[in-house]
Amino acid sequence: MSGRASSPVPGPLGPWQYIQNGLYYFHVAIATIIIGLFGIVLVIAKGRRGANDVASSWIGYMLWAARLHMGVTCEVRGTPPTDDCIIAAKHQCFLDILTIAHAVPRRAFIMKREVMRVPIMGWYAYKVGCIPIDRTRGRDAMKSIASQINRRVADDGLGQLIIYPEGTRTKPGERKSYKHGVQTIRNATGLPIIPVAVNTGLFWPRKGWGIRPGRAVIEFLPAMPSDIPNDQFLSRLEDEIETNSDRLMAEAGFRNEMAV
Repeated sequence: MSGRASSPVPGPLGPWQYIQNGLYYFHVAIATIIIGLFGIVLVIAKGRRGANDVASSWIGYMLWAARLHMGVTCEVRGTPPTDDCIIAAKHQCFLDILTIAHAVPRRAFIMKREVMRVPIMGWYAYKVGCIPIDRTRGRDAMKSIASQINRRVADDGLGQLIIYPEGTRTKPGERKSYKHGVQTIRNATGLPIIPVAVNTGLFWPRKGWGIRPGRAVIEFLPAMPSDIPNDQFLSRLEDEIETNSDRLMAEAGFRNEMAV
């Protein structure tokens, strides 16, 4: 919510910082097992609400452990949504997943179906309402997802469904074509689309090793206007997310060599 400048990107990491990265992953693996097992009772008792409570605790613990082991934090700017909506975010690393999910009350993701098969985490992802996508089905997969979204809105509410329009993580300064899935969902559901800009990849690499200390930023931007014509929507969304992500990265001292 603050408008402070994010931390500048530090220099090369030393051997000890890579050891700290390893200690972090070991720590959170143990914590995931413990929190996941103890949380089963809460999920049985309270259903999706209980799963969200467990997820909030797990995500908060992951962020705390990142600060403890590696000195990395993430500032949240803008106003996180609390009503049913689609969050369309720039995706650079695991840190933006954690921070966006921690900032909203009923988070769920559109995610690769393989992730839903991961022990413990995959089960909780299913319980909080994450929707698996079969990428081999192309646009048919997005139409199926849109139908699931409408059913959930009609039943007990959707929450804040997070989608990454590029479909994958990107390096700082890298852009990939935005896929039509978010537009298909917008047309089928009429839900508001909330863009999110990030600079998290400057501190937490795509592969998860070589994490740097500092304060990254994610920023919830105003909802996309509902009257944008279809032939303009995707380009407008891309411009909004990419321009603001570039601004956040420049604020941290990043010079985009890819644009030179």
